[in-house]
Amino acid sequence: MAKDPAVLFYTSDFLSGTYTMSDEQVGKYIRLLCFQHQKGILTEKDMLNICKTYDEDIYSKFVKTEEGYYNEKMHNETVRRKSYTESRKNNRLKPKNDNHMNNICETYDKHMETETETETITENKIIDYKESFLEKIEPYKQLLNDSYEEFTSYWCEPSKSGKLRYQSEKFFDPKRRVNTWLQNKVKYGNTKNTDPTSASRKRMEDLRNWVNS
Repeated sequence: MAKDPAVLFYTSDFLSGTYTMSDEQVGKYIRLLCFQHQKGILTEKDMLNICKTYDEDIYSKFVKTEEGYYNEKMHNETVRRKSYTESRKNNRLKPKNDNHMNNICETYDKHMETETETETITENKIIDYKESFLEKIEPYKQLLNDSYEEFTSYWCEPSKSGKLRYQSEKFFDPKRRVNTWLQNKVKYGNTKNTDPTSASRKRMEDLRNWVNS
């Protein structure tokens, strides 16, 4: 079987996930993704052939295993597309006994193909949107501490259209959102004790130093 020449590629997620990278880094990163799609697992030699040297920003986008490196999003999309393509192929290979039933089955198959693909794309987009958001928030995970789950759950709540809450904002700056969230947490915290704990005071001090850095 010929290698699948394509894969779903969410441009908005890619742009947001690489906004801190230089043009040169983005070029190397996209080449590695394409190479992985065609090859499967990237070796250390593959990584260095394209990156020339170790680049933490690029290497952090890949999971390292005993076999080599792979980008999780690219791996998941490749698997999903392969499974979907095989299921469509198997449906078309089923025996056809009656012209009338053939017409019904073919119409139903086309309907299901469109519906399934739409549902799959929507589900995949939600997963990718959330992964993209978590990547942006990862540098502030320690600062958020016990508020991390609450913060991410709030901003990753999906709407009926499949978009997450943070995407409805005209401008979403992770650093400022985390800053505002923690300030409000201290100001309007859900604890009965109105006096901040020493841990809370320490986090706010760290926050002020971080914002002003």
